[in-house]
Amino acid sequence: MRYMRYLLLAVPLAFLAHFFLHNVLFSFIFSALGLVALSSLLGEAIESLADHTGPQVGALLNATLGNAAELIITVVALKAGQVTLVKASITGAILGNLLVVPGLSMLLGGLKNGRQHFDRDAASVHSTMMSLSVVGLAIPTLFEIIREVQRGQPLRLSVIDPALDELSMGVAVLLIVVYLLSLVYLLAPSNVKSAPGGNTPAESQEESADGWSVSVSLGVLVVSSAVMIFLSDVLVGAVEHAVHNLGFSELFLGVILIPLVGDVAEHLVGIQQAYKNNMDLSLIVSLGSGTQIALLVAPLLVFVSRFFGHGMTLFFSPFEVAILGLAVFIAGQIAEDGESNWLEGVQLIVVYLLAALGFLLI
Repeated sequence: MRYMRYLLLAVPLAFLAHFFLHNVLFSFIFSALGLVALSSLLGEAIESLADHTGPQVGALLNATLGNAAELIITVVALKAGQVTLVKASITGAILGNLLVVPGLSMLLGGLKNGRQHFDRDAASVHSTMMSLSVVGLAIPTLFEIIREVQRGQPLRLSVIDPALDELSMGVAVLLIVVYLLSLVYLLAPSNVKSAPGGNTPAESQEESADGWSVSVSLGVLVVSSAVMIFLSDVLVGAVEHAVHNLGFSELFLGVILIPLVGDVAEHLVGIQQAYKNNMDLSLIVSLGSGTQIALLVAPLLVFVSRFFGHGMTLFFSPFEVAILGLAVFIAGQIAEDGESNWLEGVQLIVVYLLAALGFLLI
């Protein structure tokens, strides 16, 4: 998506606002726009590497590095002690990949192409994996709620409990294991399916990097990641100021803004593919990304947080867990018949807007 590169102009503006103007609000805005551009560039570099490595390794690269931008932003936020923001961004990223991207894909694709069809078996695998991830996030939450009730204490969202730490680490290990096993299954030669026309998903993205060599792709990957670390630091450092000036809660910013910054380029790819009547690839992009965030990124952050001394757990607020469960349910209902239309897209978007309204007012 070459037009996203115009947003790279926001990168030097973020440097200017942070180091010279010392304007926190401008730093927040330009760093967010710069991260959007760099996440797109990072995606192009990954796709270019995938083109050089063949379908199997390319699929593995996309499966393991597809949410690199999201991981960089959340790790920087963890280092800054913004655990609430990190957990909210996980919730928002899952909701975006379950509701917003499929919803817009089905809406725009349906309006242009009418009723669209996709591989219900592949959608079922991702739907089941997402259900498993919600179970994994719900168990630590239910565990701690029950412990609080047994102690006769009021429910707290900021919990310090050694037993919860141990449970979260155990759940994180199991989620990572099942994610790796899902890769073994999905990337097996018999299960890797080509996109229409004989192209693999990596080859089907017409707007990926053109003619990049392996060395150039690796260079872009390294440089864009390094700049993203700096911009993420600026963005996270400006969150408190943005919360105060914009009137939004940290939870709302985490659920809505941070996932948008890290995943917007990937979201646009999924929507474009649906518009081109390639709903299979569209769902692979969105549901695959959601599965990776829930089963790999979130559990990894549990272990990464230990290095920063913050001890993030998989205890989410009951509202977050309930919304995630409802999102998985409605997405599974819509995907089970292997076909979609514009009305189903509207339904998914409305569910997301209802959730966003709840996070805004909670």
